[in-house]
This record gives sequence, C-alpha cells and structure tokens, in this order.
Amino acid sequence: MDHISVEELAQRLSAGVSDIQLVDVREPQELAIASIDGFVNLPLSEFSQWAQQVPSRFNPHAETLVLCHHGMRSAQMCQWLISQGFTNVKNISGGIDAYSILVDSSIPQY
Repeated sequence: MDHISVEELAQRLSAGVSDIQLVDVREPQELAIASIDGFVNLPLSEFSQWAQQVPSRFNPHAETLVLCHHGMRSAQMCQWLISQGFTNVKNISGGIDAYSILVDSSIPQY
C-alpha cells in the first residue's frame, strides 16, 4: 500500500488538484471536532451502509487518498479499496492528528 505525507497532502490541496478523491473514514463525532474540507465521510462503523455505493460514487482508477485519526483505520480502508479493484490508493500517514501538528495547528487535536 502506498502512503502520502500530510505535508504532501497540504501541497496537493493548496494546488487545487481536482482529480483526486478524498475519503475520511472517521466517525461523525470526530468530524465535528476536526476536519479538512473536501473529504467525503465514510465512517468505518457504517461500512455495511455505504460499501455497495463505492463503485458508483468513486472512480477506481483515480487517485484516492484516505484519512483517519492516526492512519490505522485508513490503512484498513485502503486495503479494502485495493481488494475492490482500486488502482491508485494512498493512506495519509499520521492522519488528521499529524496534519494538525505538522501542517495546520488551527485544526484541533483530540
């Protein structure tokens, strides 16, 4: 599985790259505390509710970046996406916690 650093994510977001798919697998209560604009929320705890929609909602060949709190749940999601035929999936190393520490301290830590 490929990884992307939070610094590289910030560069990509500030460049306004529009051909990347951004997925956040954290829970709604986590998003209420801290979030990054542009991410689609697919909480892992609600997997059964959204899993069937993934092939129609996302392009399996577009670059897909996956975020969670520290990088563990997003790694699980990356593995699942790859098993579903996604060809360009990257886990965001360190998750939103690292993004808050290294990129944007205005994003609350929890």
